[in-house]
Amino acid sequence: MGEDGYGQYCPVTRAVEVLAERWTLLIVRDMLCGRTRFNDLARGNPGLSRTLLSKRLRQLERAGVVAHVGDQYLLTPAGEDLRPVVFGLGGWGARWQFGDPRDQELDPLLLMWWVHGRIAFDQLPDRQLLLEFRFPDVAARFWVLRDAQGPSICTFDPGFGVDATVEGDLPVLYQVWLGRVPLSTALRDGRVRIDGRPDVTRPLPAALQLSPMAETVAAASGVPLT
Repeated sequence: MGEDGYGQYCPVTRAVEVLAERWTLLIVRDMLCGRTRFNDLARGNPGLSRTLLSKRLRQLERAGVVAHVGDQYLLTPAGEDLRPVVFGLGGWGARWQFGDPRDQELDPLLLMWWVHGRIAFDQLPDRQLLLEFRFPDVAARFWVLRDAQGPSICTFDPGFGVDATVEGDLPVLYQVWLGRVPLSTALRDGRVRIDGRPDVTRPLPAALQLSPMAETVAAASGVPLT
């Protein structure tokens, strides 16, 4: 946006000048979902260059939306006040613009990045755990390891015994994650399969918490969430 902006004295215009730059709202979205470190924000937006991410964060700082504290980027009260705006925009998208996924929107590593941060490990056995996720349609496999340092994603087999395996085609697992397809339905009709140790597989469906947008998407799609 140029120095003169849109040349309109209007609060909508002022908000657009701050938030309508490419990637800005997605950065704010991820911060509202708990991402506070530069590398985490970069991993959650793989199409965004690190140079542009730095620029956008500086712009948000100047606008008073974000504060850079140590190695974290924290939302200010003005940033937190965007929560109903961002998720309200997501609700509009779910109702009016959200159809089947496009091929270019299906990134298995990005999906795993989102999923691994939403697994409720407190509902699973209290020990080191290794969960394997298989996407047979794109010949991709990932592992989520929970150890003393917390959960992390592995793109190669860590060499520990796998406690549970979740398998399904990439479009299906994306739609489960986002609430368009209930996990219970996908498990019942075989589009998603969970195998492994019973003490892990039994509580795992409940522990696989969905996207923060899943409830909104499910309501817009007219399907039950679970």
